Amino acid sequence: TQFCSCDANRETAEQTSHSVLLVFAKEDSQNNGFCWACEKANFRCNVARTPEAALECFKEKHHDLVIIDHRHSRYFDAESLCREVLLIHFYLNGFVDLFGVCCCRPDREEASVMPLIKSGFNRRYVENANMMACYNELLQLERGEVLAQFKLRACNAIFTALEQSQEAIEITNEDQVIQYVNPAYESIMGYQQGELIGKEITEVPKSEKNKPDLLETINSCIRKGKEWQGIYYAKKKNGDSVQQNVKITPVIGQGGSVVVEFVLMFPGSSQRRHSSMARIHSMTIEAPITKVINIINAAQESSPMPVAEALDRVLEILRTTELYSPQLGTKEEDPHTNDLVGGLMTDGLRRLSGNEYIFAAKQPHLPSHLAMPLSLNDIPPHVAQTMENEDSWDFDIFNLETACLKRPLTYLGLKIFSRFGVCEFLSCPEATLRSWLQGIEANYHSTNSYHNSSHAADVLHATAYFLCKERVKQSLEQIDEVAALIAATVHDVDHPGRTNSFLCNAGSELAILYNDTAVLESHHAALAFQITTRDDKCNIFRNMERNEYRTLRQAIIDMVLATEMTKHFEHVNKFVNSINKPLAALEENGSVKGILTSPDNRILVKRMLIKCADISNPCRPLELCIEWAGRISEEYFAQTDEEKRQSLPVVMPVFDRNTCSIPKSQISFIDYFITDMFDAWDAFADLPNLMQHLDNNFKYWKGLDERKLHSLRPPPE
Repeated sequence: TQFCSCDANRETAEQTSHSVLLVFAKEDSQNNGFCWACEKANFRCNVARTPEAALECFKEKHHDLVIIDHRHSRYFDAESLCREVLLIHFYLNGFVDLFGVCCCRPDREEASVMPLIKSGFNRRYVENANMMACYNELLQLERGEVLAQFKLRACNAIFTALEQSQEAIEITNEDQVIQYVNPAYESIMGYQQGELIGKEITEVPKSEKNKPDLLETINSCIRKGKEWQGIYYAKKKNGDSVQQNVKITPVIGQGGSVVVEFVLMFPGSSQRRHSSMARIHSMTIEAPITKVINIINAAQESSPMPVAEALDRVLEILRTTELYSPQLGTKEEDPHTNDLVGGLMTDGLRRLSGNEYIFAAKQPHLPSHLAMPLSLNDIPPHVAQTMENEDSWDFDIFNLETACLKRPLTYLGLKIFSRFGVCEFLSCPEATLRSWLQGIEANYHSTNSYHNSSHAADVLHATAYFLCKERVKQSLEQIDEVAALIAATVHDVDHPGRTNSFLCNAGSELAILYNDTAVLESHHAALAFQITTRDDKCNIFRNMERNEYRTLRQAIIDMVLATEMTKHFEHVNKFVNSINKPLAALEENGSVKGILTSPDNRILVKRMLIKCADISNPCRPLELCIEWAGRISEEYFAQTDEEKRQSLPVVMPVFDRNTCSIPKSQISFIDYFITDMFDAWDAFADLPNLMQHLDNNFKYWKGLDERKLHSLRPPPE
């Protein structure tokens, strides 16, 4: 929020190259005089010979100054033309700030300028073809009326922004007399404009929480031109105090006046969280239903209580129905973004030929003789050492991958499941859990560069990390935690290293089985339960009560299906509108427990949790982020190679190993999928370290892209 005395800055206007439209029926010395003057003044100049040409040129160029020849009425009516130009300008801009000059012959008797003023002209120029006279006229116009019009435009824009701002804004002059408060200020503080405008700040009630000499201290800093920063308590009309973080920066304006800028932040947990919530309220990818909810929320603020309550019921209905899928479009015309969207969020391009690539669903592999530990106590010391910091976000999964010969899921699973008491909850022996983890890991493809058991272990680690965040713990019960850990473990089991679009285009057996809809995610969930229930030795659900098992099974399936990218924005929008925004509204003076623990919202939290865990690579420390970027790129390269070999549609053409820019692909992925989602998740779970990694990694990829590099790393010095 900014408070400042208005002292206009003319620097911007002075540096602007103005545009001039000359409307002269024929070329003569007067026309040439103004053309020369425009060139000398460095103004952009257009000349029109007819009213039609003038109107077309004005529509295209939006000139700052229009000079119309009034000397030859037989060619066109200058006054009518001026009115038409002003009408066009009003419809284009919503206000009239155009400056018009009428060029007239000298009269023997001085005539009234009123007819010219009524038709819209601002000034009359008596015919004088002298070039310096024309130049001087332009200079006077620029320094006077035209500059004033520029300031008027700036004021219109500024006050429109102030009126629409969600922040409380108060403007005072240098004598600390209140000049303006915006609607948000009225809403937050409880005052009306008429109660404040014209009053000195000292006349408005102040909170007793402020030190007695605080205002004098602030005024002293302003007089001395010093900056002041600290806590200030404002007092609402109802008597409540509102804490504000204030930064005051005095600046010497024109004529020695002091321009004071106050930067205030009304209550919020932190500037970072405030920034995240600001992004949530203006998400780049916005579903139509999100816009509807925002409009209703805004209407509630100024509605009578019965209307506000009715709108509350409307919001409840909207938040519990399937209305959240966005009207999908790329943020910009970027081939990397287009290809990522096409490859991850569609079910492929249907082929009409009979050349089908057979991608068969195979029987699950159940290991029988893997040399694995019987329990946590039997884990080899060098493997145990790599897992000592597994509860840290900076845990290096690749060290564990190397230490256990590319089978990290069983080892990490044993430790994390033990930490969360999963065996106790399921009433199953640790040996059964070990066999289950072995069976699941054996069905991940170690030949995949990305979708292998290391990715599953990484997602499991992120899931466990998120489950330990305070607000997540407040929202979920133990059955939810167990479901999340199991879903993370199995969420990509038997992944073929190809996207859903590829399988649909290839006419694979899996695509046929699941009707081209959520093909892989449906397969992962189904196969996980097949592996689990086929053999009692690895059936971790064997001792569960039937109803509890069905509840757990449904939660696991729901979370695995949530990782499908075609519903990415639906899940994010639902989370923001049903959880983040209501929480933000209640944080200061209401109980948030009902929002956190409602059954519908628990489902949304679990979906968001596993989605963020699944694609959290850009939020990992830089070296881990780079390694994952290389692995996913290689998997996409391999898919493109195979699509070309099989004469299938190439789903993501930019992922050609010979031409692809990995930095560009990462930038597009972060921009389109990651930023908004993690802003929302951070606002809920409070993850400053992840957001810092994300910022650092984005800058790293941007740096490579600005150097026109296509590789993962810059070349050696």
